[in-house]
Amino acid sequence: MKKRTGLFGGSFNPIHNGHISLALQLKEQAGLDEVWLMVSPQNPLKQAGDLLDDEQRLQMARLAVEQVEGIVVSDYEMHLPRPSYTWNTLEALKRDYPDRQFVLMIGGDNWEHFDRWYRAADIKANYEIVVYTRTPGDPGFIDISSTDIRRRIREGRGIRRLVPKAVADYIEENKLYI
Repeated sequence: MKKRTGLFGGSFNPIHNGHISLALQLKEQAGLDEVWLMVSPQNPLKQAGDLLDDEQRLQMARLAVEQVEGIVVSDYEMHLPRPSYTWNTLEALKRDYPDRQFVLMIGGDNWEHFDRWYRAADIKANYEIVVYTRTPGDPGFIDISSTDIRRRIREGRGIRRLVPKAVADYIEENKLYI
């Protein structure tokens, strides 16, 4: 029996309690054995802006889920050729982890434009997809955004209730997003 593994991709800049809560909810609702947080590589063709480098975002994600069973941080996509298309990632994972059945987890906002994705029909035909909504005020998803967290830091406001303690400490110690 293959391990059902959810793939939850994002920049996680920074990872926050909403990401972790959502990953745990989807793990349970979709009957997954694990959820892999796929930290997206920085696109070298785009301006970085507020995006921290790959290693810092990976480190925060690892700190955030250290004590969370069934959630794993993955840098797999960072080692693939760029640009990293979801289809290529899924096919590479299937090849490298034949003991796993991968389930793509995407937000409703991305689902609306899914048909524009590279090889969307192939993804739909070959992989299970779990779509989640990010409706503000929805009790099923903690309404937190990484953008808001970065703004709060710049404004000198607290973030400790929005991110795991280890992540808040890491951001403070490394003077990130200020």
